[in-house]
Amino acid sequence: MENAYIAALLTVTGIGQERVKTLIRYFDSARQAWLADMRDLILSGCLPETAAEEIIEKRKHINPVSLLDTWHNRGISVVSRTDSCYPALLQTIYNPPELLFYRGVLPPNDQLIAIVGTRRASAYGKNAAKSLASTLAAAGFWVVSGAARGIDTAAHLGAIEQGKTIAVLGCGVDICYPQENAKLLCQIAASGAVISEYPPGTPPTPGLFPARNRIISGLSRGVVIIEAGEKSGALITADAALEQNRDVFAVPGSIFTQQNRGSHNLIKQGAKLIDCAADILEEYQIEYITKKELPQLTPDQTVVYSVLTSDLPLALEEIVMRTNLAAANVSYILLQFELQGIAHSDGQRYVRSAWEGNR
Repeated sequence: MENAYIAALLTVTGIGQERVKTLIRYFDSARQAWLADMRDLILSGCLPETAAEEIIEKRKHINPVSLLDTWHNRGISVVSRTDSCYPALLQTIYNPPELLFYRGVLPPNDQLIAIVGTRRASAYGKNAAKSLASTLAAAGFWVVSGAARGIDTAAHLGAIEQGKTIAVLGCGVDICYPQENAKLLCQIAASGAVISEYPPGTPPTPGLFPARNRIISGLSRGVVIIEAGEKSGALITADAALEQNRDVFAVPGSIFTQQNRGSHNLIKQGAKLIDCAADILEEYQIEYITKKELPQLTPDQTVVYSVLTSDLPLALEEIVMRTNLAAANVSYILLQFELQGIAHSDGQRYVRSAWEGNR
């Protein structure tokens, strides 16, 4: 079982995906590399002496097949490049992972789109990410992102409402990072997939995240950038997408905030400006008939709706002041809006949700 030996090699300190490929080429298989003696490992020139010593030591108490079984019992599967279910688009990039670890199910086709952006997202950015992801998921796309705070989280939440999503991690798939997304990651794995090129137990470290960005773009037909500053990590994903011949889309934002500079620069350089999911669906010639239309509102509901915006969160007290309606009435209307998906809140402040005709 070749996958088991690839996985075992990846648990060795200093052996990553590229070094595994080198070992497989030299020894003809991961199994032969795992079973090689110290002399042959050193002569191969494929790895440092410390890594060779660790392989010899780990062989004494690790059975690769049993290791895979242990992970499987914890809901963790693996897929290698030689397996038919390996993501098709990822197979085409310059440096695809030899092996992926995942929880959940892999996508059955290449209808994947990535949405990424800043961790310090504004209400406007979160609303845009959630709205785009929800509509794209309803149209049949799997939405790919990195499970980080901000735009990533909003994209996953929007996609889960209507379809499936994939979280690509810069740590092991058994590690919940950030911790506040533990519940979200479980929800993602229940219907979509949580994916990593790093073996279970790998902690999140800054150096691992840029490499995972190539997987986010590599899995996808295109990448949507929302609220990226000039030094945003999302721009690494955009660069990877361009290198992989993927489409790059960007959502415009305020000209008065630094966190849109990177997105606006991408647009200047040729990224496709989008302001609704239909722009992406048209790009891929996908028809999406069902439209979310604003329901008929009562006069009081219309007044409350008119003061809400998609980018400036308002507290209950501010809405009451602007509408001149009773606080109890406004509170009830806002509850109705949340139940109907017309507005949403962070628990204290409210913004409009995206609807057809409200862009």
